[in-house]
Amino acid sequence: MEGFSRYAIYWTPGEGPLAQFGRGWLGWDAEAAEPVPHPAVAGLPRDLALITQAPRKYGLHGTLKPPFRLAEGTDVTDLHAAVLALCPYLAPVTLPGLRLTRIGGFLALVPAGEEEALQALAGEVVRALDGFRAPLSEAELARRRPDRLTPRQRGHLADWGYPYVFEDFRFHLTLTGELPEAELAEVEAVLGHLLSPILSEPLRVDSLSLCAEAADGRFRLLERLPLARS
Repeated sequence: MEGFSRYAIYWTPGEGPLAQFGRGWLGWDAEAAEPVPHPAVAGLPRDLALITQAPRKYGLHGTLKPPFRLAEGTDVTDLHAAVLALCPYLAPVTLPGLRLTRIGGFLALVPAGEEEALQALAGEVVRALDGFRAPLSEAELARRRPDRLTPRQRGHLADWGYPYVFEDFRFHLTLTGELPEAELAEVEAVLGHLLSPILSEPLRVDSLSLCAEAADGRFRLLERLPLARS
């Protein structure tokens, strides 16, 4: 598990319709660590590879603790052990389903229904594992464009390395990069049709996925660890 530049704690779907859709739509299977051919999808305003270029490197995922470089004096073996030790203290969260929505200029799947339990789960993961996160560099801070954040989000960025944690956390599975308004509407219509058989199914967040960024810039699933608190 060595040789990676950054690590993250995600939720990733186990084998099933959502995982199968995500692999093809994004063109990357993080679990197998290999590209996947895009399906032929009618009605899109441009090539699917271009529409999904930005989120492809991550694979289909919901972020719980965002990507971070390891702090000095820590290694991935320590991080893995800490995630493994944390799982028995975290209870799974069941969502009634997912819904497609716009977040700024991109499209994503978000929980249908209340999110408090999932927000609490993500907060526990952020707090418990933050000792493994190296401080942000000046360049990393600048990329977050702190001038566009609220005072609370700037505080989160300084304290936790990411602005959208705790009260500002929003669980989502990114499906596109930033798109012009007209293209958003077209892609949203296509996705709504493709996803309609999947989104009404309950979704169980019952594991933590330890993921890592390789030299090619793409994330791999190192291990999916089950949550064990009843």
